[in-house]
Parts: sequence; C-alpha cells; structure tokens
Amino acid sequence: MAYADLLASAGVVRGLIGPRETPRLWSRHLLNSAVLAEQVPPGATVADVGSGAGLPGLPLAIARPDATITLIEPLLRRATFLQEAVELLGLSNVRVIRARGEDLHRSPDLVPGFGVVTSRAVATLSQLVDWCMPLVEPHGALVALKGDTAAQEVLDSQRTLSSWGCAQPQVLTLGGTTLAEPTSAVRVEWARPESVSWPARPERRRPSSSSRRRRSGRP
Repeated sequence: MAYADLLASAGVVRGLIGPRETPRLWSRHLLNSAVLAEQVPPGATVADVGSGAGLPGLPLAIARPDATITLIEPLLRRATFLQEAVELLGLSNVRVIRARGEDLHRSPDLVPGFGVVTSRAVATLSQLVDWCMPLVEPHGALVALKGDTAAQEVLDSQRTLSSWGCAQPQVLTLGGTTLAEPTSAVRVEWARPESVSWPARPERRRPSSSSRRRRSGRP
C-alpha cells in the first residue's frame, strides 16, 4: 500500500506513471508484477533490467523478502526515485544500480550472474535476449513480462535465441488462479547450461549486407 501511494503521488509528479494509470495501479501494475514470484526460487538473486518506476522489481521484493533484488535503471531521475523508494519502504533486500543492462556483464562485482533476470515493457524479446542473457547464470532464466504479443515475439526471436544457444522459450500465464487479469510472461533458459561460462557470449553472427554497408558509410 505504501508503494502504491508513492507511485500515485511522486511517481505521477515525476512522470514515471501516467495520471490515467492511478485508478488501475493494483490490477495492471502491482499485482501483475508481484505474481512474478511464482518464477523465483527461494533465496534467488534477481535483476530487474530497465526498472523504471520499480516494476516489477519492487512488488517482487515486497512479496519475496527472501530474494535479493537488483534494480537496473540508466536514467538518473528514475534511479533517484528508485533509491528513495527503497529507503522509504525499508527494503533491505534491494539495491539500485544506475546503468544499462547490456553493460553490466563487464562489472566484476556481479559475477556469477543472476538466477532470474526480468524486465517489463522495455523492449522486444530479441532485444532483451541480447541485453539480458549475459546476466543470466548457467542454470538461471530470463523471465520477461509480456502481453498478448508473447507467442508472436517468441516466433520473431528464433534467430536471436539460436545464436545465443537458448532453449525454446516457454510462454507462461502467471497469477492464473489469483488474478482477474493474469500476467503473460516468456521464460528463456540456456539450452546447455553446463557449457555456459559467465559472462556469456553469443555465437558470432555474420552481419547482413545492409549493416556492412552502413558501417562502411556506403549507401
């Protein structure tokens, strides 16, 4: 309730939540984020990439105090809000890092990666795989909260998934027995986790002829 009040006040004033979203904070944002707990093992380390206003990371941290949550957000005003929210809510299991998710695999203090990496309304599944799989430990998973486009995004991302050595993703329904509006998510794991060394690296992909022309400056 304290986090909902914070989103409806400071979150709206700072432009992190649209004013039209306040009547549906619980149904559309908070509870739909909290049911991610179904995919988080006990005591897991979790990274929320592109956390924004703290969704889904903060509801998950509140619902699962046993998990250690890292909120990753590159924009200063959002990262500042997240740090203030963590302190106000007294969440000792949360830290905030101001950075882009795709840059974090270069940070040695994050080795050996995260058990669960999540994201909500940040990018396509193909982009998330490129950004987030380097952060996923060998037996961990990327769990991306998606809407009705989940199944189509899985089809559209087959080339990227293959180049990273990912297993075929699972399209999940979270909160199906508890929420009036369940959450759709895509879970991506490594196809051969025993062969993954952190930070992970994809197989080298040959650039297309158009991308080679762009790099060379030729039209």
